[in-house]
Amino acid sequence: MPAAAMVIGLVLHASHRPRFEQATRTLNGVTFAWATYEREDQIRSRVTELLATAHLDGLLLGLVPYARCRDLLPAGLPVTVTRSAALDLALAWSRARGNGWPATPVSIDTFPQETVDEVATALDLDRHAIACLPFDPEQPVADVVAFHRERVAATGAPYVISVRTGVAAALDGRVAVLNALATPGTIRADLHELALRVRNRKADGQRFAAAVFLIARPDRIADLDRARVGLLHLLLNTPEFADAWIDTRGRRGVVVFAHAALFEAVTRHWVGLPVLAEARDTLGVRAVAGFGIGGSARLCVALAERAAARAEQDADPGAYLISDNGMMIGPMGASGAPLTFTYREHGTIEALAGRVGLSPATLSRLAAIERNLGGRPVSPSELARSLGITDPSGRRLIRKLSESDLAVGDGSSQVHRKGRPTRLYRLAITAALEGTP
Repeated sequence: MPAAAMVIGLVLHASHRPRFEQATRTLNGVTFAWATYEREDQIRSRVTELLATAHLDGLLLGLVPYARCRDLLPAGLPVTVTRSAALDLALAWSRARGNGWPATPVSIDTFPQETVDEVATALDLDRHAIACLPFDPEQPVADVVAFHRERVAATGAPYVISVRTGVAAALDGRVAVLNALATPGTIRADLHELALRVRNRKADGQRFAAAVFLIARPDRIADLDRARVGLLHLLLNTPEFADAWIDTRGRRGVVVFAHAALFEAVTRHWVGLPVLAEARDTLGVRAVAGFGIGGSARLCVALAERAAARAEQDADPGAYLISDNGMMIGPMGASGAPLTFTYREHGTIEALAGRVGLSPATLSRLAAIERNLGGRPVSPSELARSLGITDPSGRRLIRKLSESDLAVGDGSSQVHRKGRPTRLYRLAITAALEGTP
């Protein structure tokens, strides 16, 4: 029997369907399930119906639909949020000039300030004459319309550039509106990326990756909102994150979506995260980070939040990685200097890990835990908590280490008056790495 076609759901405004249909023509072996709406208050019901009637392998939707229905989306569903790109904004400005309008003054909504600045610089425009209202998931269309009306009244701009579908209707012809909607080419690229991700996910569930950056000790920050925006801009202007999707998350956080390979490069293969030191030096804030790798975007974020919470427990700013197979790597230092053994510096760790049946990253983390213990014996439960794994997994790990002489029994501890004593073990990983008896 032939393999079943991949099913990708599309959530969009009814007026956008022609451009989406044009974008879908280049994808073969994919069936599309459509959910269209006329008003934003219809989005949730349309998505609920789509999820109930179609067995989706992936979902593509814009910023507004995603903000309105993100809590409805299944945890394991691959999702791509399509958004207008810098090229789409440049094309809108080109249409303005074709209409005989000046490039500035103008007001623009939804695009990040960085994108507006980038395009304005490329077109040699006066950035001071451009007002920008970046996308806010909690902001209704009425507020976007009020922003444009205020700017038009103040500057006499003959038109505005908008991505929000309801803006033109709300302005009711009182000012011209140029839609900078995603072109079929932009949508097509997002669709191709989503389809490839779905195919890769079926073969390998480790294609999603997310990072959550948190401002630690928020009670010590006088202006937390300003600090969060500063952290957001710092990440947006970090060259290593150029291909990542970055947005705020809560009052003190920033979330980053990217391929795991990008995060591996940024952290020097999960060793250090220098951008945390830059946040301290340039923003004066203590920031920590967590990375999550799993089978869906939502799962990655959940794992990244757990990892960031773990990083907050350390005295010094750092980062951790948690994957959905139970592995945790960290701490990663803010200076970029490794806080754990790595196979690059200790060539024996890779061979030792292969002999024991563990990954080099896990053995690296165990070596760091051993150093922190300073010779003190540890129980399987305590070791499990340090690694962020379950108690049964901790006991299995101790047995595996004992079989390879990397953990040696060293007495017992009676934590509670009732019950059996807990066996204690002294780790012997450092000696094995250094070749000492």
